[in-house]
Amino acid sequence: MTIPPVLSIFLVTFPFFSLVLAGYVAARRRMLPLDAIPGLNGFVLYFALPCMLYRFGANTPIEQLLNGSLVAVYLLCAMLVVGLTIWLTRKGRMDWNDASFGALVAAFPNTGFMGVPLLVALLGAQAAGPAIVTIMVDMVITSSLCIALSQLDGADEHGAARAARMALKGVVLNPLPWAIALGTLASGVGFALPTPLMATVSLLADAASPVALFTIGAVLARSQMNSDSRTPMADYVPVVLIKLVLHPVLVGSLGLAAIALGLPLDRFTLTVAVLLAALPSASNVALLAERFGADNGRIARIILLSTVLAFFSFPAAVALLK
Repeated sequence: MTIPPVLSIFLVTFPFFSLVLAGYVAARRRMLPLDAIPGLNGFVLYFALPCMLYRFGANTPIEQLLNGSLVAVYLLCAMLVVGLTIWLTRKGRMDWNDASFGALVAAFPNTGFMGVPLLVALLGAQAAGPAIVTIMVDMVITSSLCIALSQLDGADEHGAARAARMALKGVVLNPLPWAIALGTLASGVGFALPTPLMATVSLLADAASPVALFTIGAVLARSQMNSDSRTPMADYVPVVLIKLVLHPVLVGSLGLAAIALGLPLDRFTLTVAVLLAALPSASNVALLAERFGADNGRIARIILLSTVLAFFSFPAAVALLK
């Protein structure tokens, strides 16, 4: 019996979202102690995920990792999403700190923890190159901009220089851009790690996807459990819609316009970029919001709702684009 295309896509995406649910249930029912979640997150962030990104980068042709047209389209869309979200939320008299992290969670898809393994499973290993490019844009530029904007409430007291230093420090201490840069360098010069080292990297890389997805669920559960505030739906539902609907539509529209103008952007790369934009919000933004004193309850609700809705919307987007 022939399996309908939408069902075949759902069969691929289901295990990924199921692992997120497993982590959420484990934390909510205290099968996973809340104190253990930072350890899981640390393992993913500092060991497993850098190894996965390095392996993908080293095995991806260098020309795919230096795609200027993709950078231009994706970055422009991210800036539009950030600007629109801040404008909407500032109209509601939200301060710069909360508005900026709301903008970051609207523009930053969960590419590292979910997108790379999911898109590779759906579209093949060639999807890793565009995904790595977008991670660099989100980690280095979009995150830095939003962190800097979040400090504008105290600009008179601390100055713009402090905001810039905090944003730069966040980039420098994040291991993911360094892993991508080393993988890109290895791809460019044709360097290969010695076999025992590469085997170690591969073991850690293979652990990245399941542990990262489980950790997403646990982080979301902890954020929800630790939040004392009751966030009005008007403060987070519009941001979820911007993330899951407007963001991928923008990437697709501007990408098609770039192709029509003759920029070197192929359809497959654009498809990957649109699907990445259709992912739920990045779970690590909740950790950043907590660190910088923003309304973490609101950010957690945005991430949680976008993840739940993406269980249905993401397979639909894949079916539409494929």
